[in-house]
Amino acid sequence: MKKAVKTDLFASKAPLEWAIIANGQLSTAQIPIDTEGKVVEGGIEAQARQTMDNFKHTIEAAELTMADVTQVLIYVTDRDQLPVFNKVYAEYFEAPYPNRAAMVVAGLAREEMLCEIVAYAAVPKSA
Repeated sequence: MKKAVKTDLFASKAPLEWAIIANGQLSTAQIPIDTEGKVVEGGIEAQARQTMDNFKHTIEAAELTMADVTQVLIYVTDRDQLPVFNKVYAEYFEAPYPNRAAMVVAGLAREEMLCEIVAYAAVPKSA
């Protein structure tokens, strides 16, 4: 049985939840939008930070910590953005780090988006 995680993130009109818990795992995808649903300006660093802030908020809304995150898939639209994303990403985790992969893609759902993440976290049986 799956359960949606209640967050304070922008309520999308798309048919989606920001995070779902099922089978002892949280699944989420996060993008660089603000509380009004607008993609933040300021380039890859600002977008990476907003994406990671949204992600951390979601993890905490699920009563988990960033230490519970097991895997992160990072999507950026240009290879030169990866070092900047990595710098911001490193501020949110401590060793042992989640498993991760990074992909350079031709584009994301919104043209102005430079990054997106998909992530998974372990949920203790008591949650």
